[in-house]
Amino acid sequence: MIEVQVDKQAIEERYKEAIEKRLNELDKELVYWDSKELKRRTCMSWNTMQDTFFHDEGFPKVKIGGKWYFPAEEAKRFLNNWLSEKRHHGKRFMDKKNIV
Repeated sequence: MIEVQVDKQAIEERYKEAIEKRLNELDKELVYWDSKELKRRTCMSWNTMQDTFFHDEGFPKVKIGGKWYFPAEEAKRFLNNWLSEKRHHGKRFMDKKNIV
C-alpha cells in the first residue's frame, strides 16, 4: 500500500502565492479606474476623497458623460505622493479649502 503525506502548510503557502501573483497581474491590466474602484483602492468614501485630494489640480481624472474615470498608473502615483506628503507634513486630512 502507498501512503502519501501532504504538508498542508506548504500547499497553503503556494496557493496564496499563486493567488497574489494573479491579482498583481490583474492589477496591471486595469488602464482606468472608475469611482467604485478608486474608493476600493483608497479605502475612502466618496465624500472623504472629495474633501481631501479629489479637487487637487494634480489629481488625474476625466468625466465622460456622468461617470468619472481615473488613469490607473497616474492615479496610483498621485495618491502615493499625496499620502507621503501628508505624512511628512504631519497633516492628516485637509478640507478642500486648505489643500496645499
